[in-house]
Amino acid sequence: MGSQSRLQEFLSKVEVELDNAVDFWLKYSHDDENGVICFSGFFTCLGKDGQVYDETKYCWLQGRQVWMYCKLYNTVPKYHTDQVLKAAIKGGEFLMKHVKDQNSAKCFFSVTKDGQPIKVQRTIFSECFYLLAMSELGRATKEQKYKGEAVKMLDKVEYWARVDNSELGRPELSGSPPTNALAIAMIFFNLVDEVCWDDVELQKKYSSLLEWSVEQTLQHLQREGSVVLEFVGTDGKELRGSQGRLINPGHAIETGWFLLQHAVKTQNEKLKETAIRDFILKPFNHGWDDKYGGIFCFLDANGLSPTQLEWNMKLWWPHNEALIAFLMAFKETRDAQYLSAFEKVFDYSMEHFTDGSNGEWFGYLDREGHTSMDFKGGPFKGCFHVPRCLMMCAEMLKELISE
Repeated sequence: MGSQSRLQEFLSKVEVELDNAVDFWLKYSHDDENGVICFSGFFTCLGKDGQVYDETKYCWLQGRQVWMYCKLYNTVPKYHTDQVLKAAIKGGEFLMKHVKDQNSAKCFFSVTKDGQPIKVQRTIFSECFYLLAMSELGRATKEQKYKGEAVKMLDKVEYWARVDNSELGRPELSGSPPTNALAIAMIFFNLVDEVCWDDVELQKKYSSLLEWSVEQTLQHLQREGSVVLEFVGTDGKELRGSQGRLINPGHAIETGWFLLQHAVKTQNEKLKETAIRDFILKPFNHGWDDKYGGIFCFLDANGLSPTQLEWNMKLWWPHNEALIAFLMAFKETRDAQYLSAFEKVFDYSMEHFTDGSNGEWFGYLDREGHTSMDFKGGPFKGCFHVPRCLMMCAEMLKELISE
């Protein structure tokens, strides 16, 4: 009963942290000077106090911030404001004008302050966050052009993932085995859900894509269900070497709540059990640092040292995903062990990641939980994981408290 008695406390802290995070991005990330002339996008390289330390605009984070603003605008009454909507529209237009290559449909990974391309990745993820932005911006503005962009891009990334990825520019080399990456297998749950939840015809159109995603994702459950591996062969078998043994606990947990959402919507009890037991609980138990607390960044399935230099760091986003996953698991099952796990992650996160003085969360801690890098935003951390987590947790906590 201890954790349940804290539900109101959890909600109060979550709502304060959400306001602090959103206020941080609204105050410091907007390129207002450029916005006088053109659609401006967002600065994401922000120091602990919001100071811009690099004007490079990273396009994963441009798309994520547009999506986040629109989701807040569409679902949280206090953020249904002209300020939030206008910023989202500016960001969306910047994406369409400067980030999407009109010839190839590829999206640049990074651009200059005024939108000149710097780098392109040979993956589908810039495009994934582009389409998420367009989808939610369409709902916020009621303009069909944005939804149309989202659907066109979803068709494109599905083609690249399932049919032919040669347009991505990644050559197939004889020494590199065909690989099923968890990041690609799982992201389509999120993409289809976001684009299609309010459109029955699109749900029908992409039903086979979701079936494929389930099949691809479950291939990562290896060694008789004891581990979720980040990479497996396209034949569903474990790869050789350290890449094949790599475990990313946070990624497995995020996949778990994507799977759980899908299982609940499709009333698939077996998949629901698999999502909670194998993709949320086991990776968390494996990844939790019993000595210092927090979730390890990477692990080796054989217990060897991972090759990633940051393997024992504690990053913000796995803790965000664990908070969502365990609260969702508790809401769906009412099993107290999941609320206890939520409480464990919640207390660690509030103690180590939050910044009561400046808002937003620090992103990078060393193993012992000390801040390793004190910037609030960078090439991969922006207005996304923290506010998404807090927004979703607030919604679930309100449901639990009302019941």
